[in-house]
Amino acid sequence: MTEQANGAAAQNDQPQFSLQRIYVRDLSFEAPKTPEIFRQDWQPSISIDLNTRQKDLGGDFHEVVLTVSVTVKVGEEVAYIAEVQQAGIFLVKGLDNAAMSHTLGAFCPNLLFPYARETLDSLVVRGSFPALMLAPVNFDALYAQELARMQAAEAQA
Repeated sequence: MTEQANGAAAQNDQPQFSLQRIYVRDLSFEAPKTPEIFRQDWQPSISIDLNTRQKDLGGDFHEVVLTVSVTVKVGEEVAYIAEVQQAGIFLVKGLDNAAMSHTLGAFCPNLLFPYARETLDSLVVRGSFPALMLAPVNFDALYAQELARMQAAEAQA
């Protein structure tokens, strides 16, 4: 009986990660120059902005929100602005601070991005624009860059 109790206690100390739910938190689409923009040559310039945030929900549950904003211009005119806040609830347990930070800041956004990309693509096509095929994003590299930037800022302070 003691061996079973010790085994259960040891298992509770093991790191745990579980995706609980993925959902769209907010969605926005604006095409201010329609229908005139459809008559112009389609030579777009695309600007993409990524942002993540985390919220502790208590009991080892965390919400991670990935915001992807896309602005597409033809010349100087905005063809459309599309934004999605793709969110997920994750159970994350038994990690040290550095591993927890990396999991919430890079691993979870990596899981959310394909959903955000598909949502934006579908939204843009429904606006009668060409499909928006966003390239994959390396959130591990972005996380490492942000850590390096924060460490450099601390060193200068």
